[in-house]
Amino acid sequence: MGAKTDNTADKKRIEELRRLLAYHSRLYYEKDEPEISDYEYDMMFKELKELESAHPELDSGESPTHRVGGRADERFGKVRHPVKMGSLTDVFSFDELRTFVDKTRQQLLSMGETEVFFSVEPKIDGLSVGLTYEKGKFVLGATRGDGVEGEDVTANLSQIKAIPHTLTEPLSLTVRGEVYMPRAAFARLNAQKEEAGEKLWANPRNAAAGSLRRLDPAETGERGLDIFVFNFQSGELYSDGSVPETHSGTVERMRELGFTVIDMLAVTDDTDRIIDEIRALGERRDRLANDIDGVVIKINSLRQRELLGENTSTPKWAVAYKFPPEEKRTKLLDIALQVGRTGAVTPNAVLEPIRLAGTSVSRATLHNIDIIRSRDIRIGDTVIVRKAGDIIPEIVASVPECRTGSEVPFRFPEACPSCGERLVYDSGEDGDDETGEGTVRCINAACPAQLERRLIHFASKGAMSIDGMGPAVVKLLKDAGLVSSPADIYKLKADDIEKLPRMGTLSAQNLISSVEKSKGAGASRLLFALGVRHIGEAASEEICRRFGGIYPLFEASVEDICAVDDVGDIMARSLTDFFALPETRELVDDLRDSGVVCDYTGTASGSALEGLTFVLTGTLPTLKRNEAAELLKAQGAKVAGSVSAKTSYVVAGEAAGSKLDRANQLGIPVIDESKLLEMLGEKR
Repeated sequence: MGAKTDNTADKKRIEELRRLLAYHSRLYYEKDEPEISDYEYDMMFKELKELESAHPELDSGESPTHRVGGRADERFGKVRHPVKMGSLTDVFSFDELRTFVDKTRQQLLSMGETEVFFSVEPKIDGLSVGLTYEKGKFVLGATRGDGVEGEDVTANLSQIKAIPHTLTEPLSLTVRGEVYMPRAAFARLNAQKEEAGEKLWANPRNAAAGSLRRLDPAETGERGLDIFVFNFQSGELYSDGSVPETHSGTVERMRELGFTVIDMLAVTDDTDRIIDEIRALGERRDRLANDIDGVVIKINSLRQRELLGENTSTPKWAVAYKFPPEEKRTKLLDIALQVGRTGAVTPNAVLEPIRLAGTSVSRATLHNIDIIRSRDIRIGDTVIVRKAGDIIPEIVASVPECRTGSEVPFRFPEACPSCGERLVYDSGEDGDDETGEGTVRCINAACPAQLERRLIHFASKGAMSIDGMGPAVVKLLKDAGLVSSPADIYKLKADDIEKLPRMGTLSAQNLISSVEKSKGAGASRLLFALGVRHIGEAASEEICRRFGGIYPLFEASVEDICAVDDVGDIMARSLTDFFALPETRELVDDLRDSGVVCDYTGTASGSALEGLTFVLTGTLPTLKRNEAAELLKAQGAKVAGSVSAKTSYVVAGEAAGSKLDRANQLGIPVIDESKLLEMLGEKR
């Protein structure tokens, strides 16, 4: 009877772990917005594997333990990998590592092998990609995806300077590498986002993944991404099609061909030496220019790897030793509140400075009120802070045994620290208990802290794209009383602007010109600029395409909006709630009366180009690529970042690169600017 009860409890825990892992995997791989640390995810994954091993009758082919990574993003073309891009089995202790090394060595010795060597190298914390070359030319780049099928991000990868467009020899091959964001580039990116009042990236890995998936490849190029190539997948490494006999030899050969490879690679047959190398890398990790989250240990002989083979989703000849998260104690001095663009009031811990993971830490995120309550965190507490591979530190727990009695429980104020209006408790994202999070929110649309961040977002690139209206200028205009809503931007006068500090006549005139130009941005960019919760740039485009503009949204129901592709119930309710507000109607009317286009201008009904997909490459004689893209979208065409079988035409200019090669391989029609203008009905 007791055994049956245990089995029932284990079955329930297995189902819970599968649900949690699927949820957090989706956030990590597909949205690049993790809510938990890598370590917490790894521990849940390990627990699930152990439970499934103890109860094979409860195992399932649909379990996260049998899958790799995430699904391919539908926004990009899909690529089937020539060789499966698998993941590695993780180990978390030297005892587990010794077991792997001893077991693997014994297996090979029993097969008649006389010596067994292992390679030891850092595990770069980034995004795995495959790079394909034909006759020495870079023709295709893809994310790992689910290991079998990934996303075609060729155009974006072409923007990374460390990826050679041409190899030193005309060979055809596919290699695997890890795209990452150096710490310096990450710090710059988050500083820009903080200045703009935007949500910060949690860590360089997620910033790298998000940057690589930008719809505009030029934006990827601005993010400072880098790559290490670490594995030969298929093809020829020599002109006769042969490959080196060892992994270390392969890495050296890839270096000769022009790839950036990892220098910190050791080869040894001694288990103690492997552990010494891991300890040495652990001591150096804080001084590296990039994040590493562990060390990869592999059989060095490629022939011996073939002998060992693979499990369902991982090779038998390699493991990844994962570094434990670094944790330190310090004093929580205070809890400061920050009001975001959507009114979310975020608590941040003010700490006695400590040195953690190579940097000085004096602030840490507390996420929300539920975290403070569940971890019983009090002002004055000794707290445990960690960076489990993340740049943004967090408080793991308080240390009650260190309390003196002077600690003060934290309570959210009833009034907003910015505007003084009433705060409300929002239990999770619109009642979605899956996240287990609750947010305290200011619902006053006129809140000064929200206003400044909303104005910054309204003017930002991708929204109304008002050049010259960055965070500093928005603050100047707001503090001077010139703007108190987005509609006020279109009532600005050059005479008023030039009187502000650091502006002047020319700056004022340029800003007014940019404001005037933004009036024609169109409905989809206006909707995105309005900053409706849960409604991003892509969703704004699809919604406005379906409804034809902003004003039909005042009458649209939740069911109407849910009929739009990729728009769910939460997004639809957020949109209908926003357009039910009287102040929304007043704002949109004010914008329209100022000349802001509220109709969807992305599709010219009946255009011969409607529904066709174009890819732009190279430098065009008279058009900038973004101008060409806008002209095409105005005719109902789609503009993609990479060439696939679905591409209708490739528009090639001077110095066209891999996209042109790819188009020729697939037989996609290639046209020049003059033909494009002819198709558009434009005269130049």
